[in-house]
Amino acid sequence: MKKLPSHIIDFHDNARRAIDDHSLRRSMRHATGTFRQKRSDAIAGIPFQEWRQAASELRRMVVDDLKGYVDEFAVNATRRGAIVHRVKNAEDARNLVGDILKDNHAKSIVKSKSMVTEEIHLNKHLEDLGLRVIETDLGEYIIQIAGETPSHIIVPAIHKSREQIGQLFREKLGCDLSNDPTVLTNTAREILRQEFLSADAAISGANCFIADTGSVVLFTNEGNGRMVTTLPPLHIVVTSIEKALPSIKDLPLLMRLLPRSATGQTLTSYLSIITGPREPGATTGAKRLHIVLLDNGRSEIANGPYREILKCIKCGACMNVCPVYGIVGGHAYGSTYPGPMGVILSALLNGMEETHRLLDATTLCGACAEVCPVKVPLLKLLYELREMRVDKGYVKTAEALGMTGFGIAAHNVNIFRTGQVSARALWPLAGFLSPITVNRLPKPVNRTFRRRMS
Repeated sequence: MKKLPSHIIDFHDNARRAIDDHSLRRSMRHATGTFRQKRSDAIAGIPFQEWRQAASELRRMVVDDLKGYVDEFAVNATRRGAIVHRVKNAEDARNLVGDILKDNHAKSIVKSKSMVTEEIHLNKHLEDLGLRVIETDLGEYIIQIAGETPSHIIVPAIHKSREQIGQLFREKLGCDLSNDPTVLTNTAREILRQEFLSADAAISGANCFIADTGSVVLFTNEGNGRMVTTLPPLHIVVTSIEKALPSIKDLPLLMRLLPRSATGQTLTSYLSIITGPREPGATTGAKRLHIVLLDNGRSEIANGPYREILKCIKCGACMNVCPVYGIVGGHAYGSTYPGPMGVILSALLNGMEETHRLLDATTLCGACAEVCPVKVPLLKLLYELREMRVDKGYVKTAEALGMTGFGIAAHNVNIFRTGQVSARALWPLAGFLSPITVNRLPKPVNRTFRRRMS
C-alpha cells in the first residue's frame, strides 16, 4: 500500500458520519425519491430512448472534436463582441477572473449557480482579494450563508430540511423563525433583489455554449440567472470546455432532456441565450462580456480511455438513483462533484492518489448508467477505474489478497467448496477479530443454494 498524502479524500470516515446523521438521511431519502418519481413521470409517453441515443451521438461528436468546436466558438463569440479567454488550469482561471474584476473596479459581484466556479474555488479567491461575492440561486445562497459547499450539482442544499433552513435564516439574517418555504423564499428575494440592483459585476456558468453562433446558454428556474446576466454592466461567464454544442439547431434536444433528467420538468422555467454584450440601443444586458473557457485537464481526458465522461451534461440524474449517494449525501464525497459521475470526474481531474477511496462509493448496480440521458457508460468507467486503482497499488494488502484468493477459488469448484466449509467454521473467529467488517457481511449458511437445488 502506498503512503497516503495528507489531502486524500477519506470517503469512509465521511460516509460513517453521514450515516449517523438521521436528519441528513431523512432529507436525502425525501429529495432523491421525489426527483426519481418526477423524472419517471416526465419521460413517460415520449420517445426518450430515441432522444437519448441522439444526444449520446451528439455529445460523442463534440468530445471527438473538442478542440475544433471550442475554436469555432471562440471565433464566433469574439466576432459578436465577447472577450474570450482560454485558461489551462484552476489557478489561471481564478487569477484571470480576479484581474478582470480589478481592471473594471468591481467590488460587489452577484453570481448564478456554477459548479465550474466551485471546482476552481473561485469565491474564496475573490473574497481574499477583498471582493464581496453573493450567490443568488436560492440553494446556493442558503449554503453560502451556512458556510457550506453544494451537496448536489443541481440542488445544492438538498441535504437541508426546511426546519434547518428556517433556523439558519433566523440566525444569519435576523428574520422571524419560519418553516414556510414561501416565507423563506420571499425573505431571500428581498435581500437578493437589492444585490442585483447594486452589483458592479456578475459571474455565471453555462449549461452549454454554441459553436456556430458564439452563444452561451443558461437553464435556470428562479429567474436569478437572468437578473445576474442582464443587470450588472460586467458579465463574466466561466465554463468548462466540454460543454460545447456544434449548432443552435442542437439546442432543442438538450432542452428536452436536461430538465426532465434533472428535476423532472418538461422544460426549464427560464432559458437564456446570450450572444455578445449589449448592443447599441438595447436596454438590458451586460455592456462588457468576458467568457472564460476552462480546460483543467479535460483535453487530456478527451484523448484518453475515459473520454466518454465528458459527454455528461451535469443533470444529476445518476445521483438521484445512486443508492450510495441517496444515503450519505454529497458532502461525504469530499469533492466538487458527488455521485457516480462525480466519482469518475474527481478521479480523472484530481488523480487517483487523492481520490482512490471515492471508488468505494458505488455498488456497481448500474442504475446510474440506465438513467443517464446521454448514455455515459458510468458503470463501465467506474469498473475500469477500480481496476486502475488496483493496478496502481491503492488497495489494502488484505483486500488485495482476499480478492486474489476469491478469484482463484471462483475458477476451481473444489477450492470454492473448501472455502465455503472453512468460512462457516471460521466465521465466529472472524467476528471476534473484526466485528465491524464481519457484521456488514452475510453470514455463511449451513446448506448452500447449490446443495438445496441438487
